[in-house]
Amino acid sequence: MAIITISRQYGSGGDEIAEQVCELLGYQYFDKRMIARATADAGLSEQEIVDYSEENHKVRSFLDRLFGRQAVVAQTRVWREDATGVRSAEDIKLSEETALSLVQKAVRSAYKVGNMVIVGRGGQVILKEGPDVLHVRIEAPLEERIQRVKEQIRATHKLFHADIELRREAQDLIIERDAASADYLHRFYHVDWADPLLYHLIINTGKLSTGKAIEVIAQIAREIHPVETAA
Repeated sequence: MAIITISRQYGSGGDEIAEQVCELLGYQYFDKRMIARATADAGLSEQEIVDYSEENHKVRSFLDRLFGRQAVVAQTRVWREDATGVRSAEDIKLSEETALSLVQKAVRSAYKVGNMVIVGRGGQVILKEGPDVLHVRIEAPLEERIQRVKEQIRATHKLFHADIELRREAQDLIIERDAASADYLHRFYHVDWADPLLYHLIINTGKLSTGKAIEVIAQIAREIHPVETAA
């Protein structure tokens, strides 16, 4: 059963491509339900799902790195039971490393399930040696990404902004998100996020439409794991 991991520059159309590949192939989209299972297995409350990915990772300051300060990324709850059988809740803070290990466990569980698309979360490294895994990277020219993100901002906020303000907001968001993704992969996995050797396939949506990109990814996935047909 095949797994597809997708790494994407912010605004490249990678999320849309991932969702439509799932629809075309009938795959599951890796989401917080997988994280919830790993969280429950670790004895933590599923009500506080810890999804520590590039999206909520922040680039740490030089001083934090220098002094090895432990970053707290989430607070969750565990249930303790005393000798008399009385249960009580205890809130605990999770470090980056603890939260990351839960995500890694969930990604490996997804691999065992199969037929799933995993966006981000270091999937291209965690599953780098796994057979039946297709690693894809989605990129696009900066100007095209700025235009995409501007439209997303307009659609989300439904507010009027001068075009120059909207462009600045979109560009700042792209820089921030890409920097976080690059730092996440470098810090936790010691790899260059953009290293082409991490991927089987790199698609530039400035040259190839998202529709064609979906077709290409689906076709290669079928070749890795042919779809069974009824006799």
